[in-house]
Amino acid sequence: MKKVSGSPPLPDPLQAAHTSPPQVGREQQRLLPSASRHLHLYFLLLRAQMRSQQVYRVSFALDALAAALITFTEYMAFVLVLPRFGGLGGWSLPEISLLYGLAELGFVVMDLLFGGFDAPNLSQHVRTGSFSTFLLRPAPLALQVFGSDFALRRVTRVLLALGIVGYALSGLHLPFTLQTVGLLLGSLLGLIAFFGGLFIVGGTLTFWTVDSVEAMNVLTYGGRSLISYPMDIYGAFLRKTFTYVLPAAFLSYFPVLHLLGRPLPDGLPHWAAFLPLPAGLLVLALAFAFWRLGVRRYVGTGS
Repeated sequence: MKKVSGSPPLPDPLQAAHTSPPQVGREQQRLLPSASRHLHLYFLLLRAQMRSQQVYRVSFALDALAAALITFTEYMAFVLVLPRFGGLGGWSLPEISLLYGLAELGFVVMDLLFGGFDAPNLSQHVRTGSFSTFLLRPAPLALQVFGSDFALRRVTRVLLALGIVGYALSGLHLPFTLQTVGLLLGSLLGLIAFFGGLFIVGGTLTFWTVDSVEAMNVLTYGGRSLISYPMDIYGAFLRKTFTYVLPAAFLSYFPVLHLLGRPLPDGLPHWAAFLPLPAGLLVLALAFAFWRLGVRRYVGTGS
């Protein structure tokens, strides 16, 4: 990181995590459970990332604005077109907005948290050999990768996605019940876990390929675009693939169908709408198992 004249040097978060902060004594820190220490280290890594990104404030503001325009222009494209056709496959604008907003919110939050595992980022560490630095540090490997890339500029997309979900809910007048909140929250967490797992798989493949595998973008960015719209507008092959092979339909489409009082396709029982979180966690668990296999495969550059 280039040092800016007149600005204080950025702290080393890993070094800071192994020294006692002013408010926590050395004896107290030893009593903290392992999970608490790891969480403390993670937030130190994020703080260092955020401080470094805000050194050039104008550049950061422009990046944040550009990130927001991605979501805004994409959403406005069908907002302006959809009313001319009276809907899409029997779905109104607020109904599609709920699908789109959930998919966008889940994916962008995932991108914030799992950005270090994104194939372009991880492949650079593998190619240059800097991934070996992660292995040598006295901190959990996965936690270091989680904290290696936190693009704060994407927060503007998170806010826009929240606004889209809010607009959809106000237009649909859904009852504010525990079931509604549980379905929406489960869908969001399932989306984060599912796409986070795909990011981990894509990044792990670079241990074999070195460069990122562009075909993974079909499942990550392509999958996010696919579930932003009703699944029943797609052909039978594509719909069944993303239901029974990759459980993307369970993440937001089935919960939204249940909230709207519509039956699930293929005669599936109503309780299938409550499976987004288990489906996402299953993909995430399999992805971490693949990650451990890839780490054992990693060979440094020797430099």
